[in-house]
Amino acid sequence: MLIRIPSWSAIFLVLLLPSAAFAQFCESLNSLSLPNVIVDRAEVVAAGSFSPSGGNPNSSSRYQDLPAFCRVLLTLTPTPDSDIKMELWLPTDNWNGKYLAVGNGAFTGNVRHSAMAMPLSRGYASSSTDTGHLGNTASFALGHPQKVYDFAWRAVHEMAVTSKALIDTYYDDGLRYSYFTGCSAGGRQAMKEAQRFPADFDGIVAGAPGLDWTGRAAAALRIATHLESNPSARLKQAQRELLYRTALDSCDTNDGVQDGLISNPAQCEIDLEILKCDSNNAGACLSEAQVNTAKMIYSSPINPRTSRPITGLLPGSELGWTDLGWTQSARVTGLEQYRYLVYEDEDWTIDRFEFDRDVAGAERKDDDTLNALNPDLFEFVDLGGKLIAYHGWSDPQISPANATQYYERVSTVMGGREKIHDSMRLFMAPGMGHCAGGPGPNSFDSLTALENWVEKDIAPDSIIAVHRTDGAVDRSRPLCPYPELAVYNGSGSTNEAENFVCRNP
Repeated sequence: MLIRIPSWSAIFLVLLLPSAAFAQFCESLNSLSLPNVIVDRAEVVAAGSFSPSGGNPNSSSRYQDLPAFCRVLLTLTPTPDSDIKMELWLPTDNWNGKYLAVGNGAFTGNVRHSAMAMPLSRGYASSSTDTGHLGNTASFALGHPQKVYDFAWRAVHEMAVTSKALIDTYYDDGLRYSYFTGCSAGGRQAMKEAQRFPADFDGIVAGAPGLDWTGRAAAALRIATHLESNPSARLKQAQRELLYRTALDSCDTNDGVQDGLISNPAQCEIDLEILKCDSNNAGACLSEAQVNTAKMIYSSPINPRTSRPITGLLPGSELGWTDLGWTQSARVTGLEQYRYLVYEDEDWTIDRFEFDRDVAGAERKDDDTLNALNPDLFEFVDLGGKLIAYHGWSDPQISPANATQYYERVSTVMGGREKIHDSMRLFMAPGMGHCAGGPGPNSFDSLTALENWVEKDIAPDSIIAVHRTDGAVDRSRPLCPYPELAVYNGSGSTNEAENFVCRNP
């Protein structure tokens, strides 16, 4: 029995009335006392009966297969201005002895029930936080500097500490392993944990991490500002499709296989001049202004304060671009970054943006608060932590070059790839978009790979990813630890992972 038994009468109750016993032990958490923690409600949720309040009724179907669990809603107040909501789901039976926390996206302030469902179904205790505010906006930051810290890193750390305390109270058996998974802003949260609180989690999955939060904001606004004032320079859907086809024509076969994927877009060179409209090329072509826009989006201008490239988007991502350049989410979060966090002026507009001044000013103002650029992972490594990062090469929302740039900085600071290879591995996915989607294999089980690494010391020399069309797998490919690439062995179908090996370029 996993639940802590307080007395012989409770044992008798468990034997005769297990549901009542579980409810009793769960509801006893309502009286739990922890510093700066309020238990708002603790209750047992019967198997298949969970339905999030205020959500889409049609989404309830995703929870129908969940086992029974103890649902604990809490408020964390590490500072007088903090109001961090979180939930912890505790399996009432068949707990696997592990805890998994899940991350958020963009500036969202909500507990992510949908992300908690998977770990609960696998026997995990699982938690999520609203990061200290409600709604998908950064307006919470105005006049509330402590809420900025809550959002940036404190909410996840406090959630981890509180979750472990409740797990220790609820279960007889001790917690064996703690994990964190997140993508995009959740990937940023993951990296902040490894950098700032290396003892919180034994293993971390950081997907498409928004490491350079201020740099991405500047990159998106740099393009949007230019296109807002130069409508004729905008790339419409037809031009974006032309650029995508040109990228494939230029670089698809660089890895020896023509498969509609660019294995290493960072090494892809496109001659954009051939696309210029002239007397001999008046059909599918780009104006000079549009060619310059494409060059801007691909380029990585330098932060004048740090001399670090602010990475642009890469060939193969063009179908995810918009009329104003980067994705709408990138532009909106970029605007809110400057409006509410950099200049603290809700009337600030992007026409006031100047790249050289503002990219440097944003990073200086942030001062390692939201940005997750610290390459010092020594303590995380010394504690035995394992980190799997991944990024889609065709991501149009967070530059994948940001991930490789960070990996290389960590490698340099910590003494080379061989010094971090037993603790950190980065997997780049050709043809994958932002966290998922795209023409390349984009579905894979990073959590099992992490479990095997942490619990069995089986390092992931590759992770098999698949692509599905209408639910059916039509392509698989190994994702290789950067900088290795998946290389075709020369025989068999190029749609089957078994016919590829990971090699250094």
